[in-house]
Amino acid sequence: MDSGSSSASASASGGTGGAGHGLTAAERSDYERLRRAAGVRHRRVRRIGACVLLVLTLLLAPLAVVAAWVQDTVSDTDRYVQTVSPLSSDPAVQKVVTDRLTNRVTGNVDVKAVTDALAKALADAGAPPRVVDGAEALTGPLRGAVEDVVHRTVNGVVTSDTFQRVWESANRQAHAAVMNVLTGERTGVVRATGDTVVLDVGEVVDRVQQRLVDAGFEKAAAIPDTDRTVTLFETEHLSQAQDTMRLLDVLGVWLPVLTFVLAVLAVWVAPGHRLMLLVTAVGVGVMMALLLVALAVLRRVYLDAVPPAELPADAAAAIFDTFVRFLRESTRTLLVISVITALAAFLYGPGRVARAVRTAARRGAGGTGRGLNRAGLRTGGTGRWLATHQSWTTGVTIGAGALALLLWNGPTVGSVALVVALVLVVLAVLAVLAAAGPAPASPAADAEAHGPVSP
Repeated sequence: MDSGSSSASASASGGTGGAGHGLTAAERSDYERLRRAAGVRHRRVRRIGACVLLVLTLLLAPLAVVAAWVQDTVSDTDRYVQTVSPLSSDPAVQKVVTDRLTNRVTGNVDVKAVTDALAKALADAGAPPRVVDGAEALTGPLRGAVEDVVHRTVNGVVTSDTFQRVWESANRQAHAAVMNVLTGERTGVVRATGDTVVLDVGEVVDRVQQRLVDAGFEKAAAIPDTDRTVTLFETEHLSQAQDTMRLLDVLGVWLPVLTFVLAVLAVWVAPGHRLMLLVTAVGVGVMMALLLVALAVLRRVYLDAVPPAELPADAAAAIFDTFVRFLRESTRTLLVISVITALAAFLYGPGRVARAVRTAARRGAGGTGRGLNRAGLRTGGTGRWLATHQSWTTGVTIGAGALALLLWNGPTVGSVALVVALVLVVLAVLAVLAAAGPAPASPAADAEAHGPVSP
């Protein structure tokens, strides 16, 4: 039996695998109707599932960003020090520290007692009353002079590099001590033992013991090596704080991963992958914009809640902005990535603008490639292969850019712009190289070169 008769037989049997009889017109109509209904139900289920995954992604996206930021800031000492380090060089914060230290120092100087003692000494020496009264009147000028000297001295220290190093060292030690308590670490000077926070003074005891021995007190070497800790405080809420820290570690690591997986599943489950990618990117971008608005509102609430007498508004603003700057940066980065992803999904669509952009890009690359070809710069088989596998090379290039951003440690808006620019340059070069290759042979020329194709 030839191929024509086989096709006719298969058509008559209705594709039933040789069941022995063909479908009637009514049976075929019912079959097509049921198949269309099953297809509609399948697409409806996929669409509902994609919508559920999309809603979960949008709800978790801002929480994932905040959880990752809190986890990095709270649990990572280096990240915490990097966060608070700029405060030591902020003019508003330096002014607050200088004023506080100046008031602390001058508050311990009793200027009136000095002038009273001077007046008494003059009176006892038989000085004229005018001179005695003049000594008592020196209280105000002397207090101002003391404050001026102390202020200039303190300001010189606070604005120096020494203060910045002390600031970073103090914050590092304090953060490490707090983390030892929250994580239950057994190392470090301050650590937690059950519900008790203790201070290990073993190193201090060793140094004191050695100095006493060096000073001739040989019996100091017999100091018993028993209890070398001092209890700072005991609380029944310490275990709850440690549990919260463990939960934060889990959320900070896995919540962003879960959100990303849900977004990928939403695009994969949806009947229209490109459209769902566009919707997901726009939705995540909107959530990031809302998170930035929420941060702005929270900043206003914080500034209104801080009493100006306790902390000036400019210093409070500097502290808030410095502390949340990495969160803002991460949010802006995700917003830019979302916009770029949505734009890419739109340009791959059937819209008139998208088609016009793709046509202009193809014409530009084609014209440049043909110009190189005419100039003698031909890419040969490589260009032909690139032209044949253009969709694959485009996908690999975009995937490499996405992987670079995924593996980038704390990508910023600048790094995203750099990666996108590199991807566009690589795509443009590949398109030009593909256009610079030899034109593909026509079917007639190919048949003449290789002989007739057997049926």
